[in-house]
Amino acid sequence: MKLFHRKTGSGIPLIILHGLYGSSDNWMSVARSLSDRFEVWLPDLRNHGRSPHDENHTYEMIRDDILEFIDDAGLMKPVILGHSMGGKAAMCFAQHHPDRIERLIVADIAPKSYKDLYREEPLNHHDILQAMKKADPSSAGTRRDVDDMLQAAIKSARIRGFLMKNLDRGDDGRYRWTLNLDVLIKELDNIMDGVSSDCFDPAFPLTGFPVLFIRGGKSAYVLDEDMEVIERIFPSVKLVTIQGAGHWLHAEQPGAFVETVREFAAG
Repeated sequence: MKLFHRKTGSGIPLIILHGLYGSSDNWMSVARSLSDRFEVWLPDLRNHGRSPHDENHTYEMIRDDILEFIDDAGLMKPVILGHSMGGKAAMCFAQHHPDRIERLIVADIAPKSYKDLYREEPLNHHDILQAMKKADPSSAGTRRDVDDMLQAAIKSARIRGFLMKNLDRGDDGRYRWTLNLDVLIKELDNIMDGVSSDCFDPAFPLTGFPVLFIRGGKSAYVLDEDMEVIERIFPSVKLVTIQGAGHWLHAEQPGAFVETVREFAAG
């Protein structure tokens, strides 16, 4: 699949893979902060942003999309940074193509299933996707109208604002979601799980490149007990905790996040 992408800066090639509901646009401020030393590539993953929609959404497919993207861009051995869903995709890629990566940075996600977590949260991913599906942006005159449609199910203005970054206005003047909601709803269990042996196999630890895991100090996504399986897969892993940050650590503590990435990615 040919992925839409943005690019900024020059220097060491760095690919940033966004998470669920994200896009390249969400990471432009981070990319600009790194652009003095890095050539930052920001693809929209399948079924997100301006990239094509497809009937399936698996980590194995995203892994293959990343390989095609790297080949098309002519990148030799980039640093790959992935957040959340993008972090699992980055780990999957590294497991299968360790010779195509210089360094790996995984932001606030572990190689484990999150099915129970997303089902237990008061506002979980299933509820969010269903709320977006129920909203009809094509009938909205303004973005505020779409916000009103989401408000009953999603109380957080911050979350609504983030989700509404996925709104686009067509040539006919009507709003639409750029996310492929039907497929993301269908594939949600796989997205939250994503720990098949096709992607993560602790029997084959990876030692050919440096690995950094970054977690938010207020996030429950990467726990101390998760380090056992992480270290089995990535024996030389380094862990950094950014205090005062939750799961969206790059948005909540951007300065600390950028400096952590800069120091590690530059070697």
